[in-house]
Order: sequence, then structure tokens, then C-alpha cells
Amino acid sequence: MIPLLKKFPRVFLGLLIGGGMALPAGVGRTEIAATGGAAPLPLLKVSANHHYLVDAAGRPFFYLGDTAWELFHRLNREDAIRYLDDRARKGFTVIQAVALAEYDGLNTPNAYGFKPLRNNDPATPDVRDGPDNDYWDQVDFIVAQANRRGLYVGFLPTWGDKWNKKWGVGPEIFTPQNAEAYGEWLGKRYRNAGIIWILGGDRPVENDRQKEIIRALARGLRAGDGGAHLQTFHPSGGEGSSQWFQADDWLDFNLRQNGHGQNFNPSYAQTRADYDRTPVKPVLDGEPLYEGHPIDFRADENGVSVAADVRRPLYWDLFSGACGHTYGNHAVWQFWTPDREPVNNPLMPWTQAVNQPGAGQMQFAKKLLLSRPFLTRVPDDSVIVTGRVPAADPGAGRYRFVATRDADGSYAMIYAPVGRTFSVNLTKLAGPKVKAWWFNPRDGTATEIGTFSNSGERTFISPNPGESLDWVLVLDDASKGYLPPGSRLWVSPAK
Repeated sequence: MIPLLKKFPRVFLGLLIGGGMALPAGVGRTEIAATGGAAPLPLLKVSANHHYLVDAAGRPFFYLGDTAWELFHRLNREDAIRYLDDRARKGFTVIQAVALAEYDGLNTPNAYGFKPLRNNDPATPDVRDGPDNDYWDQVDFIVAQANRRGLYVGFLPTWGDKWNKKWGVGPEIFTPQNAEAYGEWLGKRYRNAGIIWILGGDRPVENDRQKEIIRALARGLRAGDGGAHLQTFHPSGGEGSSQWFQADDWLDFNLRQNGHGQNFNPSYAQTRADYDRTPVKPVLDGEPLYEGHPIDFRADENGVSVAADVRRPLYWDLFSGACGHTYGNHAVWQFWTPDREPVNNPLMPWTQAVNQPGAGQMQFAKKLLLSRPFLTRVPDDSVIVTGRVPAADPGAGRYRFVATRDADGSYAMIYAPVGRTFSVNLTKLAGPKVKAWWFNPRDGTATEIGTFSNSGERTFISPNPGESLDWVLVLDDASKGYLPPGSRLWVSPAK
């Protein structure tokens, strides 16, 4: 894989905007099948400080995921391309989808009438000679089309009810033996594709046998792809992969499901707890509150979430140390249409839901953080001065403020989910002068506040006092000459 990457390099900025590339001369049919006629996406790895993801050249990779759990199972090719085009335009970098889907993914055929396995045995995928002839040809097509658009696939080999039928359709079909065989088959098939393996699937690990199934699947994937792709684990609500596999070598980064609530505590605070664990591993929230989702699954009490409800977890997680973030829309993950049985009452068909504002607003956080040194960023709520009433400063519930900064003090950022006066500790910044900006998470624009001396504490109030409108305060060491937040990818000066 490394020689192939060197032969066909990909410009990192192209990855950020999700553009496709023409097929380089000399790429044979195997590579075309894996990459959709485009140069291979860069291989990914964990950064040197073990907190972030980078490409093979060491450049930051911002994991901005979208949950498309039923993508392989439910969509035809035309609709899959429509969906992927939309997500590429909106700056996503990872599409999370499941091979053996949750909603009767074994026995209900895909859009072309194909099922994934023979006799529901993971050791015998139902593969037939010729193109476009089986379930896996459709998966190949979607993976290739995603890669062509600069999108990695967060590939779940199976949903969790296939190895732990705590709930869901099932049936429970995995053993350690067939899990390893299935993993090796998948690893070989997608060895050259832009893949991030996500094991698990919204189920807890309840006993040693289930733990061994997951480990066997991980071993099989490693054997099949030669270690080319990162691996993680998708847990059930309110939990993280660290709970079971923190010390396992196969687990490259931690994935959390902080869940579908709207308050910082207790769920979203756990991102920082995983950031601080040893051995050190990157962490991100693979399933926060979805847009258009019943809040805490209790719509009659709490209502249904809107864009503001999904922006808060975005910044809470990122500023607490996450290496990226996953967005979800309640109608999109299940690709609901009026002729399907709805799951937890989606508000509109997925073809409308893809246009809800929260999805487009996720990219502004990516652009913000990549416009400053990214790999030296640390979470640090001590940038926020605790006020006389801590429930207001730094806040609690929906109104929790969080902060991040450069380890060298070249910048700091404070997320303010509500218009309230708050104070910051300027001593966290280097340099005698501080340049301040307001960054708007709703449209990605930045407004300069001014430049002032770096001394002690300073008080700010966001542009909409008393309103539930969020802002990010960006404080720069003025000597660095940073461009407006979110305006351009930061590139390290030549040494």
C-alpha cells in the first residue's frame, strides 16, 4: 500500500474539499474497483502524540463523519450517489455505514434483491461471478464512489445484534471462528480502499465470548488488509470503546456514543475522560445527538432536536480533546421514505432531511480548527475563569462553556453556547499582544474584535447577549499573524 500511495499521491487540500481525481495512467482494474477510478486516498495513522489522526505524510486528518448506517442495505446506486455528492459538498470526510445492517440486514434484500451471506454464515459471503451480480458488488460500488469524492468509509462489518442480540432483529450468527474468517475476507476485499474499520455496532460487550468475537474480527481484518486501515469500536449509548478495549493493540482510536441527550453532563464530559486515559489514544464521538431526533428518546417531554442542539456537542467534544466528530440525522441514518416503517418517528423523508442546516454547519468547526495549528491543540477549560456562580461560568447543562488552546500558547478558543458575559485567563496565551475574534458557528464567518495587551483576565460578551445563540471566541498571539479563523488551511512555516 505504501508504494501505491507514493506512486499516486493526493493533495491534502483536495481531501478537505472532497474533490475527485482523474484515474492515473497505469492503474489496473483491481485499483479501479477499490477507488472508483480515482487515485487512492492517503493511508491514515495515529499522530506522534497519539491524540490525533494524520495521513502518511503526517498532515492532520479531520474525521468529520456522517452516520449512514443503512446506506449499503437500502439505497440504489442513483440515490447513493445523490447522498454522497451532498455530503462531499458539505465537507464531510467519513461516511459511517454497515455491511450487515441492523434492520433485517441478513434476510431483507438490498435495493437489487441481493442478500450478503449464504445461509446467514459470515464465513461464506454470497459472492457470484461477474460484475453487479451480488450484494458485495453494491458495497464495492458505494465504497468506490465515496472514495472518488474524497470520502473515507467508516465501515462496520456488522451491526451488534448479529453477535449480541440484546435488542434488534438479529439473528445472532457470529462465533470467534467465523468472525475471524469474515474479517479476513473483508480485509482482503477492501485492502486498497479508503476504509476505517468500525467494529461493534451499538451493543455492549457483556461477556468474554463476545469480547473474543470482536478480537477475532479485528485479527481477521488485520490479516486481510495487512494493517493498512485504522480500527475502532462503536459502543452502545453513553459508553466508549475504552471500557473494554483500551489496552488492546488493535484499537487504534477510541470511539464514543455519547448519545442523544442535550446536556454536557454526564455524557459529553466523557470525551475528556477518554482523552486523559492511558495508553493515550485519539478519541471522537461516533454517535452524539442527531438532528431531528427525539431528545433523550422522549419527544413528548423534550421535543425533537434542531441544528443548535447538534452544534453544541460538536464543539463540546472537539474542545474536550476529540480528534474529529460525527454528525447524524435521524431520517438520513435509516434512509427513511414514506413507504418504509419509520424508526422513532423521523420528521421527513431522507431526501429532504439531508438539507437540514446542522449538516452544513459541521464543516465550519473543521475549517476553524484547521486554520490554526491542529496537532498541538489541547483541551483546557482553565482558560475560562470560574465565576461566582459556576453554573453560569463555565456553566452546565445546555449552557456549558468549553475551551481549547495551542499547547505553545499561540491561540485559545472558547465555545459560548449562550449570550452571557464571561472572563478568560489571558496568561494561557503567549506573546505580549492578543488579537481577538468572534467566530460564528452558524455560517463560518469571523469578525475581528481588536488587539490588546496580554495581561491577567479580560471579560467578553458574545454578540447576542441573553439569547441561545452560540459563538466561538478566538484569541491569537498577535505576533503569529494568523488569518481570520476558518478562512484558510494553516500550513506550518518552512523550517
